[in-house]
Amino acid sequence: MKYARLTKEQFEELHQEFINFLATQSITADEWKKLKAEKPEVAEQELDIFSDLIWEGVLNKVNYLEHISPKQLMLFHISEAFMELIAIKVEDDNIDITNEYGYKWLQQNLHDDKVSLYTSTKAIKDDRNKDLFVLIQQGSVITKGALYNYFSELLSE
Repeated sequence: MKYARLTKEQFEELHQEFINFLATQSITADEWKKLKAEKPEVAEQELDIFSDLIWEGVLNKVNYLEHISPKQLMLFHISEAFMELIAIKVEDDNIDITNEYGYKWLQQNLHDDKVSLYTSTKAIKDDRNKDLFVLIQQGSVITKGALYNYFSELLSE
């Protein structure tokens, strides 16, 4: 398995897609029930293969990720060849950028001595999707890039 097995809720959400997946493998509903009962290890492999296919499809479409913690904002822009990062760190114990007050403070005090800004670009060498999956497992979420673009514009001024 390359990524991680989908959760029960995700499988339920993707029920029709899973049925279609089984159909492409010429597995009927009855055969699936029989497979689960008689050869659970084969059924588990099918679940893993389907999970990897879903993850691969999702990760192929990812262009932006963000990871927000109380003191740090990490914004990623991902292309086929590069991963660009805007990292913002707040070094004020009274500020938590995960709440509305803290985030507004950050927007108004971006050039404060207690705020550090970093940017970097890294070439993607091996498996782009595996790199993205690791970031997601570490708490990053897939976004449309609004925060990345907002801070990118601020930094280019």
